[in-house]
Amino acid sequence: MLSIHARIDRAQRLVRMLEEDAPLLAVRVSELTPERQRSAKRYAAELAAHARAQLEKLREECAMWDAKDPTPQGAD
Repeated sequence: MLSIHARIDRAQRLVRMLEEDAPLLAVRVSELTPERQRSAKRYAAELAAHARAQLEKLREECAMWDAKDPTPQGAD
């Protein structure tokens, strides 16, 4: 199983990739029927929303683990 930080990095990359791909998606689906264009764009939006929610969940989980970490921290 991947560490929490590796899963956060992976989720961040997915969110960034989906956000950067949004303009290109419009070009790729432009030859489809309007109904299929809407369907593809809706799916991409749902996937991006799910990825953002997963990223937020992972960040909260990481913060919880960091708060419970008994490892002593060095002084500044």
